Amino acid sequence: MATQTATVPASLAPASAGVLLPAFTLWWRELVRFYRQRSRVIGVIASPLVFWLVIGSGFGTSFRSGNAPGQQPYLNYLYPGALIMIVLFTSIFTMMSVIEDRKEGFLLSVMVAPVPRSAIVLGKVLGGTTLAAVQGFIFLFFAPLVGVHFGFVTFLLIVLTIFLVSFALTALGFAIAWPMDSTSAFHAIINLFLIPLWLLSGSMFPLSGASVWIRVLMWINPLTYGVEALRNLFYPDALAQFTLQSSMATLILFSLFMFGLAFFMVSRRTTKPAA
Repeated sequence: MATQTATVPASLAPASAGVLLPAFTLWWRELVRFYRQRSRVIGVIASPLVFWLVIGSGFGTSFRSGNAPGQQPYLNYLYPGALIMIVLFTSIFTMMSVIEDRKEGFLLSVMVAPVPRSAIVLGKVLGGTTLAAVQGFIFLFFAPLVGVHFGFVTFLLIVLTIFLVSFALTALGFAIAWPMDSTSAFHAIINLFLIPLWLLSGSMFPLSGASVWIRVLMWINPLTYGVEALRNLFYPDALAQFTLQSSMATLILFSLFMFGLAFFMVSRRTTKPAA
């Protein structure tokens, strides 16, 4: 009996469930919760269409991105930026679920489980990334309307670009949402820089025509490289500010940095000093 009592606690001791299974579970939970909310499903399908119709009706034939060779009608120029905008809003606002999970007590139960913190971050971020990327893929159906045609290899690069942008922005939304206790505070912080982040990405006007200080902000804005990568892939013959290789490399570094930041926010200790 002495031998049995010595071995039983060791065999029953809590062990880490690893990273993949908890991450997959949290990822699947994000998808199930999303598709159970029919209004959000309709929004994913309808919002790209409505946005594109409004832009197409209001500005599609009114402006051009320039008169130099390699320029295109403004509707064509805006197409990559419109796709990035859809991904941007979906990625960041999906992470409001972090605040909702905290209020419902679900997040606490996950935190006390024998699950690595990296699995929590990976599962939540991949869930939001999937939802944002799917919405971006839906918007690709409108590409032929602006004369965008691509082969299989180019399509794979477009998918990779959308995934990297979605992953980085979702991780950013996670890092912002993690320390917050209310969705109103989250909205206040997001609205402070969400639109400027998109406007200064080259979505609505080219970097070359901007003033010096605006150009500097656009250079250091990682979202600029996502827009430029898509513009390179959609319009290979058009003039681009950055090469596809440099844009993709920047997006990879941006994604790794944002995931590291999100992991840091979850892993840091917030213990209060004893009285």
